[in-house]
Amino acid sequence: MKAIKKLFGGLHLTWPKLILFAVIAGVYTGLINQVPFLYNTSFRDIAIYFDRWVLFGILIIMNAKSNLDAALKCFVFFLISQPLVYLVEVPFLGWQIMGFYRNWILWTVLTFPMGFVGYYMKKDKWWGLAILTPMLALVAVHYHLYLNQTVFSFPRHLYSALFCGVTMLLYALCIFSEKRVRIAGVVISALLLVGMTTWTILQPPVYSTEIIYSSKEADGVDFDDSYKAYFTDDSYGTLSIRYEEALDSYMVHADIRKAGNAEVVLEAPNGKAVHYQIAIEDGTYEIEKSK
Repeated sequence: MKAIKKLFGGLHLTWPKLILFAVIAGVYTGLINQVPFLYNTSFRDIAIYFDRWVLFGILIIMNAKSNLDAALKCFVFFLISQPLVYLVEVPFLGWQIMGFYRNWILWTVLTFPMGFVGYYMKKDKWWGLAILTPMLALVAVHYHLYLNQTVFSFPRHLYSALFCGVTMLLYALCIFSEKRVRIAGVVISALLLVGMTTWTILQPPVYSTEIIYSSKEADGVDFDDSYKAYFTDDSYGTLSIRYEEALDSYMVHADIRKAGNAEVVLEAPNGKAVHYQIAIEDGTYEIEKSK
């Protein structure tokens, strides 16, 4: 624990070290985001979400020497690392990827006042915990997002969910030395984690989409609401046949509860059935008629 706590105030973070840290973080994030087999895993979450960057920001603040030092170092770190992420991706995706950097410009500017105010966490007072609490809430939102993805497609994003939970508890333990403030911080983090976990249990993720459309084409199936549609394994979710007025067509609507490879059956009133194989991922699917 002492070694971990040293990261939160015991490092000699010079400007050359900060710039090197920013370059490594930016290049690593840009490269890891281009590895195809890491798609939809915890390893690429650093390129999409904020939770790892919250940790970087807090580490910079806690190892700064003054309010101004914290503000400047946070600003410069994000000013270097964020455009580097997209520059590294240019050879893979083209210059148009730089257009996404504009989403980070405002956040980069805001790191200056956030670093300035965040430095007061080092004073080890109750109002330091008040400064930390919004960051705990932000990470808790990410925890809920990751936990939903883990429940839907276990074990994907499990590491990210654990990362958020562990760092939320560590922030209070490592930033503050005053016992009551530390306990209050741990309690706040624990309540946020319990609340988000309960939310996921009571309202598990559901991917709602249309998977089959009625068609009179030779390779299609012309069906209406007299047909039945279902998964052979109902743990994948539920299917229903609906009519879409805008398309003047019937369709199979799916409320999917988990990822995986499943079989869908479209059954006519006379018992004749058409089978489909569907490969489900988080937010996407591929379906084809069984041969």
